[in-house]
Amino acid sequence: MIQPHGADALNPRFVSDEATRAALIAEANQLPSLVLNSAAAANAVMLGAGYFTPLDGYMNLDDALSVCREMRTTDGLFWPVPVLNLVDDVASIANAERIALRDPNRDGNPVLAVMHVQSIEVASEAMLDEMTQQIFGTLDAAHPGVAVFRSLGRHVVSGPVQVLDYSYFATEFGDTFRTAMEIREAIAARGWRRVVAFQTRNPMHLAHEELCKMAMERLDADGVVIHMLLGRVKPGDVPAAVRDACIRRMVELYFPANSVIVSGYGFDMLYAGPREALLHAVFRQNMGATHLIVGRDHAGVGDYYGPFDAQAVFDTLPDDALEIEIFAADHTAWSKKLNRVVMMREAPDHSADDFVLLSGTRVREMLADGILPPAEFARPEVAQILIEHYRASA
Repeated sequence: MIQPHGADALNPRFVSDEATRAALIAEANQLPSLVLNSAAAANAVMLGAGYFTPLDGYMNLDDALSVCREMRTTDGLFWPVPVLNLVDDVASIANAERIALRDPNRDGNPVLAVMHVQSIEVASEAMLDEMTQQIFGTLDAAHPGVAVFRSLGRHVVSGPVQVLDYSYFATEFGDTFRTAMEIREAIAARGWRRVVAFQTRNPMHLAHEELCKMAMERLDADGVVIHMLLGRVKPGDVPAAVRDACIRRMVELYFPANSVIVSGYGFDMLYAGPREALLHAVFRQNMGATHLIVGRDHAGVGDYYGPFDAQAVFDTLPDDALEIEIFAADHTAWSKKLNRVVMMREAPDHSADDFVLLSGTRVREMLADGILPPAEFARPEVAQILIEHYRASA
């Protein structure tokens, strides 16, 4: 199986021994505590689940700036997006060596992790501007990722963590949330060697389904892991529980048996385009995938990135950066000429009228009105779940 990133074995920061975890929870209740923001909590969950191997905690300011500038930590590890605990007010943890990190996303703010504080530093506005520009490619506050990042605070609280639970992801998405360790075990149990990962924050329409099948066929892969984001998304995106139901229905009806692992991970969407695509590759390598599908405008939003910037960035990496490879995909759509889904670049004799193309706005309008999109665009069983969602939220 493919090696984890930068290590011989995964480095999950979750404390699996029950007695040790119970002792840490008891200790945490006596420690100075910090209620995290959702972004830092998601980083803790990813550290706990082994997806951020080989990291053992939150980065300090030097590492964060080095990652933004060079996509390397100060000790040379390839890493595309800094893993930070940015804090607005550190009064509650001043001079503390060990602190309890509390979950902002659950009632009562239960303890999520215990942290050994190595440093508390203040990032200047110029530093935050630089990090924002490097991560997101823009300083525009209208960009949803920029808006969140610049709201988190200026204090950089760094150090290793011991993670005590997986927040709401393990309870609300018990059938879907999986750690990197669990996905590796599932891949090994199936005897898969070449494994394709498909990233999604949206329900999967027919074109996405066919793209997964194309990738498996062309790469001679044993299976695909459909790996959905379960954390926060921007307003208007379909909630995780709804897209989970859509994807499971699609897999049940339209994929060969035992060819798909449906799973999810506990992270908030960054909408950081190329940098986020690289981060996706890092943690998909950690979960055991040999290939990641990177499609048109992967992890993008609006018009902030070119349609294939997230693919091109992989061509700029040195050979030692990543072991995982990408499957570079074009926009896929139903061809009226060929009566099947194709990648549009592979149909040079087609005009726009030869494809079934619907804007996201138009699809949402149809679903909200209870109208099934064309069968060439969406599976009816999937569309019906979305119709029910829009009807219930009207």
